[in-house]
Amino acid sequence: MLRWLARPAERCLGRSACGCGGGGSDGGGGGDGLLWHAELKPHASGEYSIAVAQANEKLEDQGQVVTSPAATFVGVYDGHGGPDASRFLSSRLFPHIHKFSSEQGGMSTDAIKEAFRATEKEFLHIVKESWIKHPKIASVGSCCLVGVIADNALYVANLGDSRAVLGHRGPNGRGVVAERLSNDHNVSDEAVRQELTEQHPDDPRIVVFAKGAWRVKGIIQVSRSIGDVYLKKPDFGRDPLFRQHVCSVTLKRAVISAEPSIKVRQIQQQDLFVIFASDGLWELLTDKAAVDIVFKNPRAGIAKRLVRAALSEAARRRDMRYTEMQRIERGKKRQFHDDITVVVVYLDKHKHGEQPKLSNLNSFRFTNVPVDIFSGDSDEPQHHHHRLNLQPTLL
Repeated sequence: MLRWLARPAERCLGRSACGCGGGGSDGGGGGDGLLWHAELKPHASGEYSIAVAQANEKLEDQGQVVTSPAATFVGVYDGHGGPDASRFLSSRLFPHIHKFSSEQGGMSTDAIKEAFRATEKEFLHIVKESWIKHPKIASVGSCCLVGVIADNALYVANLGDSRAVLGHRGPNGRGVVAERLSNDHNVSDEAVRQELTEQHPDDPRIVVFAKGAWRVKGIIQVSRSIGDVYLKKPDFGRDPLFRQHVCSVTLKRAVISAEPSIKVRQIQQQDLFVIFASDGLWELLTDKAAVDIVFKNPRAGIAKRLVRAALSEAARRRDMRYTEMQRIERGKKRQFHDDITVVVVYLDKHKHGEQPKLSNLNSFRFTNVPVDIFSGDSDEPQHHHHRLNLQPTLL
């Protein structure tokens, strides 16, 4: 905390949303000890693989897959300013989605929106309760990418610049086509800059080019997130304690939002798999390159294969070998790439007209990435499984 408070200018102006971190490292392992994965596990409509690579001193990405006999939930949470918001999302967002979809009698875009709002409200409450003792928490946030497969439909909800990409068969069943299923809420995109400019006609500096990138108010690259309360509640920017210890920013109104973009797709025969990943992957691989890797390689360990492909590209851009990249410690590694979380979900059973049976719905299986990755054999991960019993209503 003290080291963090000693660097307010860097924290305010030097970080990019969903890609922050940096600074030195004073311990921890390097190499593939910073890569965790689960090779291949079943879900209601097929199989999935998950992997995460740590670059920051503290892992700011979190990811999870929740499965039941009837549905599958995927969450990728790319934190910035610290791990608090992403860790909070991994514990609270799914219960809210379950609650609202249950109350509404099934999965819907409204249920997902209500869950996002409830989660944001809860995190805001935590910030208000704790920020006097821990001012930093008011500047912590997270991108949030969610996928839900239920009743042969795929729901994708997104805040920030994590991304979901579908791989489906090409014309005449040949090859594979990459189709993006989410919107990047990042002001590097001209359309997002235009959207913010239209929303804030009285603020000519709503988007500023600073430190090599377009940023909202010169501070943050994403226009939507969970948390980042100081950019949503102007009172924080006016408070002397916050201005002294965290960031001096004067706002008339909120400059970023927590309203997700949601897309719904009926799963088709030609749909093969979906890649859900934080922007640490997409900064290094194109949609098409990632989809080709999944299409052309065996399923087991496919998420780890994508992460390693991204790390190899990061090494190539620095004229390094992959083995050299492996030896860099966490913290220092953030200078070369971001935390990377990848979930690959294969879509199988719909091809045969199979529907999951609506039974035993009170049992959910969780696979969560570790809170931090320090060391250990990445080929024999701890799977971090536990069961949560809920009422058998939707999932």
